[in-house]
Amino acid sequence: MSHTRRIVVSEFLSLDGVMQDPAWTAPYWNDQIAAFKGEETDAADLLLLGRVTYEMFAAHWPSSTDEAADQINALGKVVVTDTLTQADLDRDGWNAAVLDGGVPDGIRHLKQRPGGDLLVWGSGHLARALLHHRLVDELRLIVYPLLLGTGQRLFSGQQHAAFTRAESHAFRSGATALVLHPAENA
Repeated sequence: MSHTRRIVVSEFLSLDGVMQDPAWTAPYWNDQIAAFKGEETDAADLLLLGRVTYEMFAAHWPSSTDEAADQINALGKVVVTDTLTQADLDRDGWNAAVLDGGVPDGIRHLKQRPGGDLLVWGSGHLARALLHHRLVDELRLIVYPLLLGTGQRLFSGQQHAAFTRAESHAFRSGATALVLHPAENA
């Protein structure tokens, strides 16, 4: 029996769709959001990251004492990049590899390997490329009740795509989670 891994794109979004530099989410963080994020991390065994997100994470997580750090550090990482080499990633010592084959072919190859979910956090350019190539199996969005006005947006320049709501959760802090799957025949 063949198993295809899922690609799960998980993002923090403002009401106007901004995902960049999510420090603005901190006032809303609570145990409910931590549990929601923990579920997706538990189901994954690999983080797919763009170069910028990888560099930010590699600078923070290896030395973090945050309760999630051990789990995040233990995950494999695959970096989608044209500028970093495997030697660069090996120097970081953070269990990472450069994607072989690029988007979409390298991603399709990763999906065919056995294992848990392939989880994308942040990585706006990568998330948009995965959406463009219709490689996303699940979108997990936490929408925060504020407008930011400027910043990188998840859906900027996207082609038409339809999704169905699989779940939604209203958190006490005012944020709302949406779990979406690509609609059939969309």
